[in-house]
Amino acid sequence: MDANAYLDRIGAPRTGPANAARLRELHHAHLTTVPFENLDIHLGNRVSLTAEDLFDKIVRRARGGFCYELNGLFALLLEELGWTVTRLAARVHGGEHLGPPYDHLVLLVTGSDGTGPWLADVGFGDHAVHPLDFTSRAVQDDPAGRFQLVDTPEGDVDVLRDGKPQYRLETRARDLDDFTATCWYQQTNPRSHFTRKTVCTILTGAGRVTVSDRTLIVTAGGGRTETTLDTDEELFAAYRDHFGVQLLPGTTFQTP
Repeated sequence: MDANAYLDRIGAPRTGPANAARLRELHHAHLTTVPFENLDIHLGNRVSLTAEDLFDKIVRRARGGFCYELNGLFALLLEELGWTVTRLAARVHGGEHLGPPYDHLVLLVTGSDGTGPWLADVGFGDHAVHPLDFTSRAVQDDPAGRFQLVDTPEGDVDVLRDGKPQYRLETRARDLDDFTATCWYQQTNPRSHFTRKTVCTILTGAGRVTVSDRTLIVTAGGGRTETTLDTDEELFAAYRDHFGVQLLPGTTFQTP
C-alpha cells in the first residue's frame, strides 16, 4: 500500500491524525474523486479483491469500482494511517426483501485516539457524505439526508435514510475474502442488478453526476437534467470528462 499515492489520488493531505475530523475529510474526498462504477463487469473483466489489484485499478489506473473494491481498498488505507477498521457484511433492502448475505461491505472505524466507532461507506453509490456515528440511534443530519441506525430484534442494525431502510448490517467482523463468493455472484448472475446495466456515479460539489447506460444525469441545486448519449463517442467522453475514466476507442460493452 502506497498510502501517499492513494492520498494524492483522492486529493487529500498526506499527513494528519487518525481522528474523527480527518476520517470525515478522507471520506468526503474519496466520494468526490473515485466513482462508484460497474464497467468492468460489462467489459468482460473479472473483479479481483486482492490488495494489489484493487490498488492498481483505483489508484494507478484512476478507476472506480463497487462496494467490495471501494470499501475494501479504503479500509487498507485507513489501517495504514492508524485507524482500527472492522469489515461488516450487510444485506441491501430491496422492497420487501433483503439481498443475499455479503450483499454489501461497510466499515466500522475507530480512531487512534479511541473516538468512534464510525460507520464509513464510500461504496454504496448515493449514500451519506460523512461517516455516521455508530454509537448513536438518533437521527443524524448529513448533506445527503437524515440518517438513522436502528437495532433489529435479531441483533443486526438497519441503516435508514430519510426514514427508508437502505441496508441491514451484521455486527460480526468479517474478512474481505468472505465476500468473494457474493462478489462473483454480483458480476455474473443475471438476477444481479449489476449485470443488468452499466452505471457510473460520483458526488460533486453541487450535487451528483451519473451515467446510467446511455443516460447522463446531472443533479445540482435541487434541479435535475437528463441527456441521452446516442453515440459511443458521447458516452466515452462523458466517462472521461465527469469521472476521469478513460476507455479506448473501439471498446464495447457486453452482457455478462
